[in-house]
Amino acid sequence: MKKYLYQRSIELTNGAFTSNLIRQFAKSPKSRRFIPGYIKTYQISTQDIKEPVESFPTLHDFFVRKLTTTSRPISDNVLVSPVDGKIEIAGDLKGDTQFLVKGQYYSLADLLGDQELANQYQQGKYVVLYLSPADYHRIHSPVNGDVKKQYVLGKKSYPVNAAGLQYGKAPLSGNYRMITELETRFGNMLVVKVGAMFVNSIKLTETGSDWRKGSEVGYFSFGSTVVLFFEANSIKFVEDMSNGQRIKVGEALGNMV
Repeated sequence: MKKYLYQRSIELTNGAFTSNLIRQFAKSPKSRRFIPGYIKTYQISTQDIKEPVESFPTLHDFFVRKLTTTSRPISDNVLVSPVDGKIEIAGDLKGDTQFLVKGQYYSLADLLGDQELANQYQQGKYVVLYLSPADYHRIHSPVNGDVKKQYVLGKKSYPVNAAGLQYGKAPLSGNYRMITELETRFGNMLVVKVGAMFVNSIKLTETGSDWRKGSEVGYFSFGSTVVLFFEANSIKFVEDMSNGQRIKVGEALGNMV
């Protein structure tokens, strides 16, 4: 019953009209006065923000803020985190490329909309990185690689926080999402950027095919999730990585094998 009520309440509020209202407000000059309260509510550190807080004209501009160039050093010779966030879960793909998140099994084929592409990642690994409203929301390349394929699926987006992942209607594989397949020196990998509730906004800032590790490639306009998938026998997660752990852009996720 709890799951049903959660799903119904979200479905009744997560429409195009509501999304447009939120988007318009966040990009309006009136939203600027909410920035100090937003910082206080989410306990956001302002020390590494590139521009002064008072310089942001809207709440949206603050949300997609840039950081100083020295605030996110990039680890050498390892696969790094593309975002600031929480490691929701990391593990191995099971059976016919299924992965487990908050007690729900997801099909990689459903997430990608492509069974043939999913089959390439059988017995591979995955990691789910959740970005809260407090986090830095720009996305960086986790590795040097060439873009083989990039496309968008889905329309609506449901919450991807803990409650959304547990009670929602498979939000990872049903939400608006942008899928990028990279060819790297340790094999192919997928960078799946998943939109969150209300605002399906994933903007690319790197439109070329050459991704350089640590370089910015895009940003989310509101809370969101990134899921990385790796081919079998291509990487090994770092030993001290654990579910629920906080991680920042440039910090080590794994080693190539």
